[in-house]
Amino acid sequence: MWITLYISLHLLFNCITAASVLRSDTCQLQGHFKLNSVHQDGDVILGGLFEAHFFTVFPELSFRTEPEPPYCEIFNMESFQHSQTMAFAINEINKNSNLLPNITLGYHLYDNCVMLGMAFRAAISLASGTEEDFSNLNCTGPPPVIGVVGDPSSTPSIAISSVLGLFRVPIVSHYATCSCLSDRKKYPSFFRTIPSDAFQVRAMVQILRHFGWTWVGLLYSDDDYGIYAAQSFQLEMQLIGHCVAFSEILPYDNNPRDIQHVLGVIQASTARVVVIISPSSLVIPLMEEVVLQNMTGKQWIASESWATSPVFHTPRFLPFLGGTLGIAIRRGEIEGLYDFLLHLRPNNDPRNNMLRIFWENMFGCSFETGGKETDREVKRVCTGQEDLSITDTPYTDVSELRAAYNVYKAVYALAHALHDLMQCEEGRGPFSGNRCADITNLKPWQLVHYLQKVNFTTSFGDHVSFDENGDALAIYDVMNWQPSSEGSISIYTVGVVNEEPEIGTVLRLEEDAIYWNFETKKPPQSVCSESCPLGTRRATRKGLPACCFDCLPCGDGEISNATDVIECTVCPDEFWSNTDKDQCVPKEVEFLSYEEPLGISLTTASLLGTCFCALVIFIFTRHRNTPIVRANNSELSFLLLLSLKLCFLCVLLFIGQPQLWTCQLRHAVFGISFVLCISSILVKTMVVIAVFKSSRPEGKGAMKWFGAAQQRCTVLILTAIQVVICAVWLSTASPTPHKNNHYIRSIIVYECAIGSVAGFSMLLGYIGLLAAVSFLLAFLARNLPDNFNEAKFITFSMLIFCAVWIAFVPAYVSSPGKYAVAVEIFAILASSFGLLVAIFAPKCYIILLHPERNTKKAIMRRETQNK
Repeated sequence: MWITLYISLHLLFNCITAASVLRSDTCQLQGHFKLNSVHQDGDVILGGLFEAHFFTVFPELSFRTEPEPPYCEIFNMESFQHSQTMAFAINEINKNSNLLPNITLGYHLYDNCVMLGMAFRAAISLASGTEEDFSNLNCTGPPPVIGVVGDPSSTPSIAISSVLGLFRVPIVSHYATCSCLSDRKKYPSFFRTIPSDAFQVRAMVQILRHFGWTWVGLLYSDDDYGIYAAQSFQLEMQLIGHCVAFSEILPYDNNPRDIQHVLGVIQASTARVVVIISPSSLVIPLMEEVVLQNMTGKQWIASESWATSPVFHTPRFLPFLGGTLGIAIRRGEIEGLYDFLLHLRPNNDPRNNMLRIFWENMFGCSFETGGKETDREVKRVCTGQEDLSITDTPYTDVSELRAAYNVYKAVYALAHALHDLMQCEEGRGPFSGNRCADITNLKPWQLVHYLQKVNFTTSFGDHVSFDENGDALAIYDVMNWQPSSEGSISIYTVGVVNEEPEIGTVLRLEEDAIYWNFETKKPPQSVCSESCPLGTRRATRKGLPACCFDCLPCGDGEISNATDVIECTVCPDEFWSNTDKDQCVPKEVEFLSYEEPLGISLTTASLLGTCFCALVIFIFTRHRNTPIVRANNSELSFLLLLSLKLCFLCVLLFIGQPQLWTCQLRHAVFGISFVLCISSILVKTMVVIAVFKSSRPEGKGAMKWFGAAQQRCTVLILTAIQVVICAVWLSTASPTPHKNNHYIRSIIVYECAIGSVAGFSMLLGYIGLLAAVSFLLAFLARNLPDNFNEAKFITFSMLIFCAVWIAFVPAYVSSPGKYAVAVEIFAILASSFGLLVAIFAPKCYIILLHPERNTKKAIMRRETQNK
């Protein structure tokens, strides 16, 4: 659309110019726009565009006659003050001998009536000039204006910059904040003394973030200012994880039905904070409806375009708008402005008709002779000498100079750029061939070059410069609407937001100075879901924004040590979550210790078995010469008792915190002790069989080949094999202490890793082989004569031994952690006690309780009876 407009305008101007040139040697102005304006002549002219009226009224089009020009209604005192601030700044510069000496600045100020069409008419008037004809066809000399201050609105600024930017006419806006205007490719000559919406939005989001308002509503105007700002706002909210509960456009035509719809959305939403990005003219009808519907309990956030608007500062708005937080342009002070405003006087120059309109609206009079009749009321005649000092309107209020201060800085920026241009030394200029600009034939693009580099400080102490995009220093005041002593609304500065290079957007608030319009006198809560506490995570509800979620507890072994986390953090391997799931604590280290009841019981059983062995050894030593002890090689009996004692004592290596030496010794001592024990039993069984065979005629030489020396060697060889197995195992894959967290994730089981499964299997397999052979031989010899026969007891003991260790395997595999060690200890103790009781209890019974049976005669008698 804009490209078509540019081409049409360009062709139109070319056709008009061509026609004019063909008719004469003079270019003639083809027509005039009827605009409200204020003019002052000078050597160099600056243009200005301001919103002196709130509305534009367009007449009906009949298409039969030339349409009447549009006219403006409802005078805006505050914006007229802005235009006069520009006039004041230019007069101040003209009086300053250090700035632009020998140059007098003039101005052409126009009223845009808050309408794109009117603003575009004014901009064309500034660019083309107001002279009726122009005879210099070479187009030499200065342009009609060298720069424009304005437009205050974003949409007109976009349109005007798009056209005037083609000719590089510098435009410095004091109030257009659309972030789109920072695009240097589209708007190469646009500057502004107000931060862009990109920063304003970040500032507003910082306030929301500061108070934890994650669920907010958004209202915005249907223009470039509102649309671009709303897009940026929603993007910034997404970046920090906040949500927009609803987004509605404020109607431009003030349609009551549309306004009621917007209020219905606000009331239906659970969001208690509502952000409004819109000019004040569109907010007024909305707030009127808020008053009519008595809608309270909302926290309003105002954009800079209406945050300081005095139209809302009345008692009727206090119950509804009190406590509003807003972003406002940085306040400044302009010395001498108040006196200048009071000395303003109208004149009869038709180019200054805006002064007459202002005067009539200020004093309710008319310059028409005989007064002016309006609504059956005759207005008095204006004299032009009325006293402005007795008035109390936004025009004379200089206590909160914000937009006006930006106008002041914009004028000085153009003046400093022009001053720098004039200070250029020929031959050292910035343009081609090191040339300087010629003030008598100044090109607008030459001023743009100096405007980009302008750098000065105002009398108030504020630094003014532009970045590469033409944007001003990013800084805003945070305003709060508070009750005044008269019962109306007063605005107070409660903070500041600025942009710092390394940190970014920084918000500084005086929270104690903020007025909250709620019963609690505290900031309201505006969230879709309450914040998730420590130990929980957020789970988004299906089909709802990210701010609407459920809080689920973290799983075992996971924590969240911050609120509103998305995912819980898994604890390191040696740590586990505490009961609150907000901290990782060291896992409990589990091993079979001497202090716990199970460890004490097993230790007691081990020592008890050792004592029993010692007692039996003592009994056998005391009665070593008796037949019962001497039968079947008493040396083997003592060796068996010694090995059983070692079996009982090796249990102690399995109890306590695993260490490298205990891990290496526990299975080695266990394996060697049991092999020594089983090999002794095997040899005893073989002795029984050999003795029986030697008693028969055909086997009288049996004992000759299996005497005491052979018995000792057999035990030694069988045990040496187990020693070799242990030595190879320990040297190749030695058992080591190991922290195992696979059995129970919340506990570290401190155990001994066997190192080599093959080595451990060979150790147990060898013991099992010897036990099986012993059991088989004892079983075959069980029916031999009693006086020789220990085979029955050996058979029974081997039966117990094998049963215990067969049951041990599944029990060991299925037992977790320290209980696996307890099962192994229990198997050692059970098998050891089984061997001790089955083999030695009958002998101790005879020795201690029936010594009469412990004689050779008694034994021989039993032999005779058996025969």
